[in-house]
Amino acid sequence: MSRSMPSHAEAARAWLGRTWLGRAWSLAARTARLAVGQPDYRAYVAHVQRRHPGREPMSRDAFFRERLAARYGRGSSRCC
Repeated sequence: MSRSMPSHAEAARAWLGRTWLGRAWSLAARTARLAVGQPDYRAYVAHVQRRHPGREPMSRDAFFRERLAARYGRGSSRCC
């Protein structure tokens, strides 16, 4: 796990400790990132820890490279 990434338990405690405004801001930022296609590394790490306990999550850099390749690396574009 990246040294800048808190553990799932730490992230949960931080989430619960925020004010209503902090939670609303966090949700709005996450929604905006999804709308423009920026993947959520924290959600990925939480998924890997929850569903694949023996597997090591990709580094943040590797995750974003893989997501860019999945989105744009299909060869020709879909237009014309």
